[in-house]
Amino acid sequence: MKLLRSVLFVVLLYTSMVVLGIVFLPALLMPRSVAMAGIRCWARVARWGMRVIIGATTEIRGLDNIPAGPVILAPKHQAMIDTLLPFLFLDDPCFVLKKELMLYPIFGIYAAKVQMIAIDRSGSTKALKDMTRQAKKAVEQGRSLVIFPEGTRLRPDAHEALKPGIAFLYKELDIPCLPVALNTGYCWPAKGIMRHPGHMVMNVLPAIKPGLNRKVFMTELESQLASGMAGLLPERELSE
Repeated sequence: MKLLRSVLFVVLLYTSMVVLGIVFLPALLMPRSVAMAGIRCWARVARWGMRVIIGATTEIRGLDNIPAGPVILAPKHQAMIDTLLPFLFLDDPCFVLKKELMLYPIFGIYAAKVQMIAIDRSGSTKALKDMTRQAKKAVEQGRSLVIFPEGTRLRPDAHEALKPGIAFLYKELDIPCLPVALNTGYCWPAKGIMRHPGHMVMNVLPAIKPGLNRKVFMTELESQLASGMAGLLPERELSE
């Protein structure tokens, strides 16, 4: 039964993406906010599907930690839903994502419309400067940035060194950075189609104030993420 439910959810997820992509096609000729509404609808479908089909609920904590004005949101990354939930509590998020994603049908079109920042993950100076230029433009528009500091999806128990992009943005933008701990990977693994019942939590942690030097900032970010993750024990139900 778990396999059947997982297949049904995957069918729902991608069918709804196609349907909403078609329904919101006129949004490509309208202001960015209209296309953003379409993405927000897809996020709600994914959240609903996980709850109704899989039996996995979602909870977003720490919203009172988000100050007024643009911020950098720095979540751990374990599952695709990590890229959808911020649309449900940020008005106009701007994601930093790998440029290869812009080639995906439907997704790439809408990502371009809402002006996401596509980057070359080589970490070269040119790539960092181009990312910063686009990020500054987004902040000037009052948008908050979402960047996954480890650069890829990982198992809940896995860790990687933080990539330089997050430190570069923190220094150049001079806005608060909010670490985000989560446990979504227990219900929505990074690989495969299996989904599991349980309770998924995305926890927005207290802001790191702007102006710290690189070493202090990276140490603080790593420390907050580690402590935040330690507080999110596996909540996946392993039994049918």
